[in-house]
Amino acid sequence: MVQTILMSKSSLLLLLATISGVLLKSDDSSARPDLSTSEAQTYRPVLRPSESIPLIGTYIQRNLTGEPCIKATLGVEFIVVEKKRSWYFSMDPTRVTTSGFCSKDLALLSLTLPHNSASLQVIFRKEGKSFHVDKLEAHLSPQPICEKCANKTYTGLLTHQKLFVTADGQSFKCTSESLFLNSPELKIKLVPLQMQAFSVARGAYGQEVECWADYNKRVIPIVIGAVVVGLFLIAMLTFLFIKDHRTPEYESL
Repeated sequence: MVQTILMSKSSLLLLLATISGVLLKSDDSSARPDLSTSEAQTYRPVLRPSESIPLIGTYIQRNLTGEPCIKATLGVEFIVVEKKRSWYFSMDPTRVTTSGFCSKDLALLSLTLPHNSASLQVIFRKEGKSFHVDKLEAHLSPQPICEKCANKTYTGLLTHQKLFVTADGQSFKCTSESLFLNSPELKIKLVPLQMQAFSVARGAYGQEVECWADYNKRVIPIVIGAVVVGLFLIAMLTFLFIKDHRTPEYESL
């Protein structure tokens, strides 16, 4: 009889502990955010009516042996032309997923935002002892620019180009804006820009090749300054020459 009573008490305590555990688990789960709901939310870029300086990211793609074969440091800005007005979105490097591949004479660097809401693909081609960018492909699926506007995806493709031609083992660098019209509705701005493909020794950039825009910005002021100084010296020398060789005047008797 006593043993039966003890077993009943044990069973009752076990039942109470189980119910309490279930209630605690239920309360704890209700206090935590619904992860499935938060994960289900789709990331969508927000277009802005004015430009901002793009955030700069450094992206590296490795080959099958794990060695760096593409390195790119750049800021990426998408420019959408909608209803004759420009809208802007800058890619956030902290959200970017890098992918791609490298072969003997072809390499791909793909930069993608969550849920494939935006991407930029850069295809490099190697010819002899130099390489260049052969293709720029981009797409952007932003939030609508107004409440009643429909969702829209903007795509653009620039192909069969010879952009940023650089010798093997060197890197192309441009601090000036590089603007590309990928489609009538989508432009891509890369600023600043430094990239190297196929041969990236120890993951470090090789000798820098300066773009024409940077060269002009650096050289033209020097040339203009030299021309101004030269003209000033010519004017001064001409004045002194005329002054020294002026015919003396005689007073009449």
